[in-house]
Amino acid sequence: MPLDLFAGVPVTEYAVALAWYERLLGSPPAFVASDTEAVWELAEHRFVFVEQRPEHAGHALHTIFVDDLDDLDAIVAQIAGRGLDPAERETYSNGVRKATYRDPDGNEIGFGGAPL
Repeated sequence: MPLDLFAGVPVTEYAVALAWYERLLGSPPAFVASDTEAVWELAEHRFVFVEQRPEHAGHALHTIFVDDLDDLDAIVAQIAGRGLDPAERETYSNGVRKATYRDPDGNEIGFGGAPL
């Protein structure tokens, strides 16, 4: 059974979030669903969307896992080139690493990778 995944991020101010997520993800959204919702396709059938829902803003916790640590390093460097630095960097005992970013509302978007 084919599935699509839409991971939602509630935000306080749509315009502020739109600009921040364009910097984080490196592109404008794949499509705009409404005046207060934008959607990015990260990979086939895998989407992240922001939606203006102030009453829920700041509570999202998502991690995007990449194939290997070289990919992770490249992504973190690209994001830094767009002016965003991780709020946290972690290395777990099994060698998995994670860089966590926090949007203006405090939602956490992490990028992780494991050694090959």
